[in-house]
Amino acid sequence: MSVGSLEDDVSDTLVSTTTSQRSFKTNPKNTIHHQIRQLQRFSDFRTIDWVEDELDEQKQRLLKIKQIQSRSTNFKDKVLSQILNWLILATMGIIIGCIAGSLNIITSFLASIKKGHCRGAFYLNESFCCWGESGEGVCSRWIKWSQVEVLNYAMFIALSVVMSYVAAKLVKSYSPSAAGSGISEIKCIISGFVVEGFLGWWTLLIKCLGLPLAIGSGLSLGKEGPSVHYAVCVGNCVAKLVTKYRKSASKGREFLTATAAAGVAVAFGSPMGGVLFATEEMSSVFHLSTLWKSYFCSLVAVTTLAAINPFRTGQLVLFEVTYDTNWHYFEIPVYILLGVFGGVYGIIVSKYNIQVVAFRKKYLGNWAIREVFILTLFTACFSYFNQFLQVDMTESMQILFRECDSGFHHPLCDPDQRKAGLFVSLLFATVARMFLTIITYGCKVPAGIFVPSMAAGATFGRAIGILVDYIYRHHPDSFLFSACSENNDKCVIPGTYAFLGAAAGLCGITDLTVTVVIIMFELTGAVRYIIPTMIVVAITKSINDKWGNGGIADQMIQFNGLPLIDAKEDFSFGTTVVSAMSTAMVAFSSDATDSLTMGQLRKTMATTKFRGFPIVHSGSNPKVYGYISRYAIEYVLKRNEEINDVVVCNFSQQDSGSLDRVDFSNLVNRSPLTVKSDATLEFVLDIFVKLGPRYILIEQDSVLIGIITRKDVLRYEYSSHAHETPEVEVYEERNEKIWEFMNLITLSMRKNLGKLLHNDPSRYVQST
Repeated sequence: MSVGSLEDDVSDTLVSTTTSQRSFKTNPKNTIHHQIRQLQRFSDFRTIDWVEDELDEQKQRLLKIKQIQSRSTNFKDKVLSQILNWLILATMGIIIGCIAGSLNIITSFLASIKKGHCRGAFYLNESFCCWGESGEGVCSRWIKWSQVEVLNYAMFIALSVVMSYVAAKLVKSYSPSAAGSGISEIKCIISGFVVEGFLGWWTLLIKCLGLPLAIGSGLSLGKEGPSVHYAVCVGNCVAKLVTKYRKSASKGREFLTATAAAGVAVAFGSPMGGVLFATEEMSSVFHLSTLWKSYFCSLVAVTTLAAINPFRTGQLVLFEVTYDTNWHYFEIPVYILLGVFGGVYGIIVSKYNIQVVAFRKKYLGNWAIREVFILTLFTACFSYFNQFLQVDMTESMQILFRECDSGFHHPLCDPDQRKAGLFVSLLFATVARMFLTIITYGCKVPAGIFVPSMAAGATFGRAIGILVDYIYRHHPDSFLFSACSENNDKCVIPGTYAFLGAAAGLCGITDLTVTVVIIMFELTGAVRYIIPTMIVVAITKSINDKWGNGGIADQMIQFNGLPLIDAKEDFSFGTTVVSAMSTAMVAFSSDATDSLTMGQLRKTMATTKFRGFPIVHSGSNPKVYGYISRYAIEYVLKRNEEINDVVVCNFSQQDSGSLDRVDFSNLVNRSPLTVKSDATLEFVLDIFVKLGPRYILIEQDSVLIGIITRKDVLRYEYSSHAHETPEVEVYEERNEKIWEFMNLITLSMRKNLGKLLHNDPSRYVQST
């Protein structure tokens, strides 16, 4: 009888491989699990048992100490053992920094090539091509593709479509795991799950190839989220090259957390922001040693990026800026307005993006490349006509953050430029960016949402800055601006509002606080703007807590059915563990008179996917004796392949010396975690969060009656509340109407095309 942790839903009843059989009442909610959206990807994740992993680590440490003590060169071995971790982390940081620097250079080139090319040096982007040339808008070496603006427009669209198509094709053909941001899945992996292939070499390669193509195409996507994904891929792949780390889950978690921090650090040029991101967002268990490793890896990665100097300006990111002015108290209401915008932005974009993702999953799964093609075509067609949508988002933020001084020539700072037109253009860019982010994030290319959110906040903030500056210019003697009498030229700095608007957008979409403040501080280096940033972030966070549902990553975890239990969340079930436990299990008997044969055991292993099996005293006395893992059984079976199927298996230490049996007793855990059937589900969840076991056995009157895992707790939570979301039916009905409308439009276009080209309306109706 095999008890599995029901991470592979094989059976709904207790199956016995012994001569005596028992049946248990199953959980009726198991029958509707496949219908619940939040549970659909549970089978993709394999749970790590942190308790067993720690025991294995302890055994390895004791063995290593004995080996070192037995050698004369023990001091040298101790030193090498201590510094190996740091050498591996340094290697990871260097690789991440090199990848980040290369992607920055390639992305800048691809974003520029859509508008023209450099005469005599085709490989240079516009900023490098025009390096050193003075004069407003003067660059003799950079030339457009054509003197005819219509042809430039067509070239802009064509190159955008080609880039996104290649990115989508690479993802679909070679590594579907490289699509999207990856932060949601990485949070689950760091919390104690394994997803095969998600952090492999192919994912790393395709992520690095597809990311600059997707960003360069002009889609409303960012590289910051994917930067975490490729950085963690580096951490996983490099760690697996070292034998001592290959099978250590705890060491793997430290490396993944540290490289996640490094990914954010190189994306924002913010090493401390990366460490805080790993603490606040990625890791539910964060030890002091992990903090130091994250700091060291981030430092090495950012130092490597600084050495590469991809922009040749000393900036780690393009939109890094420095302010030498101070803020005024009359600006606090404006900061509150920006904070309100960030909260509203986060709620709206998260809500509607999830609805778009639901529509995409149901109706567009087979047309992923075609969808990317249409999204790029739509984005490029109208983005070309707005100066804040046409350029790369990082370049746009670099412009929006800037102060108006003698060295900055742009319509934003031109006193003769009509401010009303700029104000409308900025507001249009804000609304358009929100809409494009909603419909684009989640498509099948490497994509992040941090930078689009910051870009939307930056355009809104700059628009508000222009409005405040206009009021000041026309009413300089107002009591509101009394603090500006000493410095009339730098009373209102619209660029600071763009900067704070970007912070609001980033906080609104991620629901992070301290991380956002530190990232924005490291981007400016101006400690004087920490207070305004904290005000904006506090307002945004308050609105999101009151009316929102958390950050986009947490919402995607729930929507996509990822098995994460957030340690920061409070659960209230009001029931016992019996309500959520699984009674589908296969257990083995330790009784010599009720034992399995090798043939029965091999058949059980071949027909089940359970990762562990409880050991009971006997079929008639199902008291818990112990627990044995699937890995341990497979290890013994492999060493005894020549043993006949009729030979009996032994799981009891009392009969371990018997020569006519295959002995498994030394591999049986005689002290598995067990709880009584009247234990509350909250208590069991607390054990999972704090200790990290993969399974807990359930006893009633000392008799085994079930097993529970982290996935079972989440299954109960989601299935209990499945009937409490009637709005899902409304969304489904609306999505069905949208799909029907899209089909009608497509059918009409095919008929008109057939009639126009062949005078036959049905010519293309049957084509797919």
